Amino acid sequence: MLRKFTTIFGFMILSATVQAEGFDLRLANETAEVIYLTESSTFGYGGADIGLGLLFNEADDFMISGSAMVTGHSAGNNRPLQFGIGVKLAMVSIDQATVNEEVGALAIGAQVRYLFPSSTPVALLAEGFIAPEVVSFSGAEQYREYRFALELEVTPSARAYLGYRKIEVDVENINQDIEIDDHAHLGIKIEF
Repeated sequence: MLRKFTTIFGFMILSATVQAEGFDLRLANETAEVIYLTESSTFGYGGADIGLGLLFNEADDFMISGSAMVTGHSAGNNRPLQFGIGVKLAMVSIDQATVNEEVGALAIGAQVRYLFPSSTPVALLAEGFIAPEVVSFSGAEQYREYRFALELEVTPSARAYLGYRKIEVDVENINQDIEIDDHAHLGIKIEF
């Protein structure tokens, strides 16, 4: 199943018109994630931020994900405020004491980012993805991911941030939420 997901998403990325490349690295005490970033102009004006990610933790869980987020400014005069909507396809291999499953979900998401007007660009970010049972598969009943971050723009193409993220999966026949990540993290986002 993971092989099919990787192949399909790889062909989707290859068929897109690539505008920029970069990576996002998030490190926590028990979790690490690296995301390859690109921008596609195939989604119309402004394009979509596309990411291919690999996350792993100390419990030997790992997640392969692909996401697309279209962002833009609000229609009003508040230009520092940016909104985004998108999708995320996540394949999670859970290897914990009580659960050993491979699950997946197609989640929809939203993002809000506020850039404080100052000489040193600082931004607050809130982002969330959710997949109900109807779009969760291979034993998953629901997928939830929430992330908050305080970003500092070091250069126009590099940001450092401090954040918190929670990723949970509800698995069939188990009366508990399986936490993949529930930690504060440090990160860097670099675009080439």
